[in-house]
Amino acid sequence: MDNPTARASRPRCASRVAGRQLLSVLLEAAGITDPARALREGRVRVNGRRVFGPSARADPLKDAITLDEKPLQVRFCRYLLFHKPYGVMSHFTDRQGRPTLSDYIPVVGVYAAGRLDQDSEGLLLLTDDGWLIHRLTEPRFGHPRTYLVQVERMPSEEALATLRRGVTVAGRRTRPAEVALLPGEPDLPPRPVPIRYRRSVPTAWLRVTLREGRKRQVRRMTAAVGHPTLRLVRVGIGPLRLAGLEPGRWRELTEEDLAALRAMVGTG
Repeated sequence: MDNPTARASRPRCASRVAGRQLLSVLLEAAGITDPARALREGRVRVNGRRVFGPSARADPLKDAITLDEKPLQVRFCRYLLFHKPYGVMSHFTDRQGRPTLSDYIPVVGVYAAGRLDQDSEGLLLLTDDGWLIHRLTEPRFGHPRTYLVQVERMPSEEALATLRRGVTVAGRRTRPAEVALLPGEPDLPPRPVPIRYRRSVPTAWLRVTLREGRKRQVRRMTAAVGHPTLRLVRVGIGPLRLAGLEPGRWRELTEEDLAALRAMVGTG
């Protein structure tokens, strides 16, 4: 299975989101094999000032960094948005031969910053920026993820209020969530495998925003209030949106997307 923390076997990259980063990391991203020596020998300058210490930092998007009086040419990380179809795994390899990201994305070295179950659909952010993956998946940062959720039957206001306050899932209470009942079915592409349909059981659509990411959390939350999830589509990760991406399609993040991410994490 993919391991986003196993970075030693592939080249380091400079984050477009993290702001000020260790100069040793930026030197590695420029292909320098011994960053500590380059710093120790005083070969590195930031905005014209010579820097020596191993803890020195710089922002590769804002600062003028030179090595031996030449601009440092760093390799920047890549950032992709992908509309994961139903039935596709959220990693690039699968021992059981199920469809994976490698069937759709020919980019080496990127990983999902937060996965979706095989039977869920929607937005994935893929990157080789380990800093951003940690920032988005570490619960203490509480970055929002938004889902459209089709459930069995029409939830009462009491059930919606319970979801908003938090429910007990696997012995732990979920954080407060934003939950809204939609007035009708949202405009989504049809699912290749239709949901189970029972004429006597109506369905409803919810918009749910979470600030944590436990395994199958949305499904367990709606089941806990008596409304099993029939279809789940992630439509937002922080400021990033699914709109405009068809199932199975991907695109690079735009400068506007990256600026919005920097604003969300406080480095913009």
